[in-house]
Amino acid sequence: MKSSPASPSSIISPAPRFAWSDLWRFMLRFQGYFGLGAIFVVSVLLSPVRADGSNIFLGADNLLNIARFASENGIIAIGMTLVILTAGIDLSVGAVLALCAVGAAAMLSRYHLDIVPTILLVLGLGTGAGLINGLVTTRVGIQSFITTLAMLSAARGAASLWAGGYAIPLAYGTAPGNVSPSFKSLFSGEIALGALHFPTQIVYFVAVGAIVTFVLKRTGFGRHVYAVGSNETAARLAGVDVARVKIAVFAISGFLAALAALLHAALVNQGSPIDGQGYELNAIAAVVIGGASLSGGRGAVAGTMVGALILGILDNILGLKNIQSEYQLILKGLIIVLAVALQRQSE
Repeated sequence: MKSSPASPSSIISPAPRFAWSDLWRFMLRFQGYFGLGAIFVVSVLLSPVRADGSNIFLGADNLLNIARFASENGIIAIGMTLVILTAGIDLSVGAVLALCAVGAAAMLSRYHLDIVPTILLVLGLGTGAGLINGLVTTRVGIQSFITTLAMLSAARGAASLWAGGYAIPLAYGTAPGNVSPSFKSLFSGEIALGALHFPTQIVYFVAVGAIVTFVLKRTGFGRHVYAVGSNETAARLAGVDVARVKIAVFAISGFLAALAALLHAALVNQGSPIDGQGYELNAIAAVVIGGASLSGGRGAVAGTMVGALILGILDNILGLKNIQSEYQLILKGLIIVLAVALQRQSE
């Protein structure tokens, strides 16, 4: 007996149901971008308004200030990203910034060096501090947490000794003993684009982000960074020089901390041994909020840059609302815990 052919309605598969779990995983994958959008909207709603009814947070000057201060922390965070991708940590970036800021101010105002030698020496100083972190971590076999904690203490102490315990001011002008205004223009000036004047810190931030992104995605070194963080033993067996990769990322982290120090010194017109306090927390927070894994092997510079912007917006809106700095620190700590908890769900 022949079976009757199936009717067209019986062979049509049911329409796929909307999967909330897929949407949740998608949001977890791009948590930094969703977080940036959410905190931006909340900041607009909570922002004070001027007498004319304009939103203070949405003012062009305020948004540029957010980008200016996020850029300095973001540059440090990009260096931290490289270290964390190899499953390490660098707690010394804030202290290295202070040492390099004091060094820049001392070289320019006390020793009267020209700008170019000062820049090279300061960048070399930061890179040297990073190299020491990397060498001690890899050659001596001390965990990076302990190594960079020791560097934090040593760099902060060296900065205080160098400065004599006080900030070294930078006075600009042509008078004897003053610093050339070109240093201010180079690291804390503005670039005119139509009616807007963009701070040069943003240019450095975007340039550093683009360069490091290219290195991570398009070079063998970048692939080695991810390989070391994902599985150090497997990377070593595959022929990757694990020690060299780790030393390099710590050196880059120190270099970028020194670059941030030049931006900082030019912005605040001084170098102080207390500069950069808490910057390591901001850097780690930006990396984690951006979706990087503290266990290494996963993360991207773009996410870190978004994380730095989130922290910049958070600081700005809390300042506009006159929230005490102590509550800001508590909120940052909660955000870090939340970001890590969301990461665990996406793994």
